Amino acid sequence: MCGIVGIIGREPVAARLVEALKRLEYRGYDSAGIATLEGGHLERRRAEGKLRNLAARLEREPLLGHVGIGHTRWATHGKPTENNAHPHSSVRLSVVHNGIIENFRELREELTARGHVFVSETDTEVVAHLVTDEMNAGKSPRDAVAAALPRLRGAFALGFVFEGEPDLLIAARQGAPLAVGYGEGEMFLGSDALALAPFTDSITYLEDGDWAVLTRDGVEFFDALNAPVMRARIRTQASAFLIDKGNHRHFMAKEIHEQPEVVGRTLAHYLDMSNGCVRLPFELPFDAAKLTRLTIVACGTAYYAGLVAKYWFERFARIPVEIDVASEFRYREPPLDASGLTIVVSQSGETADTLACLRYAKEQGQKTLAVVNVPTSTIAREADTMALTLAGPEIGVASTKAFTCQLSVLACLAIAIGHARGTLSLEREGELVSQLIAVPGLMAEAIKREPRIEQIATVLSKAKDVLYLGRGASFPLAMEGALKLKEISYIHAEGYAAGELKHGPIALIDENMPVIVIAPHDAVYEKTVSNMQEVAARGGRIILIADKRAADEAAIDFEAIAPMPEMEPDFAPIVYAVPAQMLAYHTAVVMGKDVDQPRNLAKSVTVE
Repeated sequence: MCGIVGIIGREPVAARLVEALKRLEYRGYDSAGIATLEGGHLERRRAEGKLRNLAARLEREPLLGHVGIGHTRWATHGKPTENNAHPHSSVRLSVVHNGIIENFRELREELTARGHVFVSETDTEVVAHLVTDEMNAGKSPRDAVAAALPRLRGAFALGFVFEGEPDLLIAARQGAPLAVGYGEGEMFLGSDALALAPFTDSITYLEDGDWAVLTRDGVEFFDALNAPVMRARIRTQASAFLIDKGNHRHFMAKEIHEQPEVVGRTLAHYLDMSNGCVRLPFELPFDAAKLTRLTIVACGTAYYAGLVAKYWFERFARIPVEIDVASEFRYREPPLDASGLTIVVSQSGETADTLACLRYAKEQGQKTLAVVNVPTSTIAREADTMALTLAGPEIGVASTKAFTCQLSVLACLAIAIGHARGTLSLEREGELVSQLIAVPGLMAEAIKREPRIEQIATVLSKAKDVLYLGRGASFPLAMEGALKLKEISYIHAEGYAAGELKHGPIALIDENMPVIVIAPHDAVYEKTVSNMQEVAARGGRIILIADKRAADEAAIDFEAIAPMPEMEPDFAPIVYAVPAQMLAYHTAVVMGKDVDQPRNLAKSVTVE
């Protein structure tokens, strides 16, 4: 989950390396570093903590080399100290790494026995010494890398620079994303197109097992068998996205406020608004009428999007749905029928566990559909069909607009498959499409309630534990709200199905326990009211997220109400996500937390 960059330039590259790392800091921010070649010799600057610490060090100790690599770290092996920061070096080279080298201990023991001295706690340092060992045997840099790569087990994206080689970068990919960018007399390397956007809009993605040799004149690609291969060069639109906070204090706040726009854009991509129906921008790779089961796999917030979608697929398409977190699914070896469909959901399209599940489903003969936000990602390229969310880059670690765009796409898919299976009448499809068309405006109305949410957050910030409750499709939204609060405020929170309250969680209720109830006025609202009464009878502090009608009908003494616009209930989770996100955001702000870069987390989980 680290970010790596490399540049062979025509002028000093340090400033551009730092610029690229800023666009990758969502991948990790425990430490950072760069290495450049100065007069034929490698020089490094590293710093513990966030990228600004490295930038400050470079102001004091500048680097002037024209070829270099950089890294921003999310720690896996070894504490986030300067000594463990990348790049890691030997006497012959420096390397940056995203991923995990699973067999680093046995390699380290072997290399130590041959006289290599290790100075860090990381798995990455073994790569530097392994390639150096091959060079000590007389191999050129490219031959040494080719010999070392087959000995590495795990997931990795690697970038190398070498002593005395001012016109050389070598890159390698196995399981972790990596892209090569093209310039005029310059070449670039980065974990994603977003990092390279300030420099180029022309890139090539390495495929699994590939390694590449970059010089100022271009790039050569090789596959896992060291055979020369051609890889497609594409134009990317990443440069069109301005990565700044605008008038907002944090990226998360900006991304919350962008939701009416990006959800509207996403829905417009899937809806025929004039005819009141869903028009998918792709052909389904299966006969929907013959589908026997859907399997949805995802991680984190994307998993909760899948849980909400389970209600929609079962209700609208009348098809059984199994959903699992990818890290469990991939090791269960579940039986998958060839007449089923696997849907994988991932913002980045690079989530390691989700990608493994996609590949497993394909091996089992299932058709696969990926709901992703990055059309050039590995998951998007490997799935049979890609359903794109149009959220744009999401920089805040806690997902907001990607989540609601995922919900929007999954809602459209549920309607489309329901139509194809004949389980939705044209009239009912029209009603559902009308509800979806109204969603962006309702989200904008919900955002206008922000001052009230801010007041509630001031009270919530004093809590040690928080319970979230919901029924139906609001149950997974309760879990998502609890996750958001945990992620950025570090307050312990749990989301439960409201009907499960008396089966254990009610034991936690006292006058100090805030209970946040997500309660749109839907078919199970009266049941939810009964659960709220159980909380009130035990002195619980109820914070209700509901419209005025629902609040009035409950006739309960709430501690606070987050008012919502009145709406039809089918797609309420998309709209009700907004106050859940804002509540977590403002609670964290009141507490003085780092909202965009919460501790121990990274945006894109590209390693297991």
